[in-house]
Amino acid sequence: QVQLVESGGGLVQAGGSLRLSCVASVSTFSFEIMAWYRQAPGKQRELVAFISSGGNTNYAGSVKGRFTISRDNAKNTVYLQMNSLKPEDTAVYYCNTYYGSLAWGQGTQVTVSS
Repeated sequence: QVQLVESGGGLVQAGGSLRLSCVASVSTFSFEIMAWYRQAPGKQRELVAFISSGGNTNYAGSVKGRFTISRDNAKNTVYLQMNSLKPEDTAVYYCNTYYGSLAWGQGTQVTVSS
């Protein structure tokens, strides 16, 4: 059974940093374009960043320059380093493939206080 397990969220003050991790128990991980998404209360889930199998990255405009996505194929893990956090970054963060093809995990809550 494919699982996505996100961790690393928490409560942080504006300007702070967090590093999220996501372990994907899927045999094709190293070939997948992996992505981070977030969903704020009352809003639709949005794509935050994605990384190709070769390490090319892309970011939503709202996080560009502050967030960094990376991956470790040996560990089936994708990371999201979040710096200079803002209250508007508050959301539940999820990982999945770029196409959302895996069953969604429970996510990890990130709360940024002003």
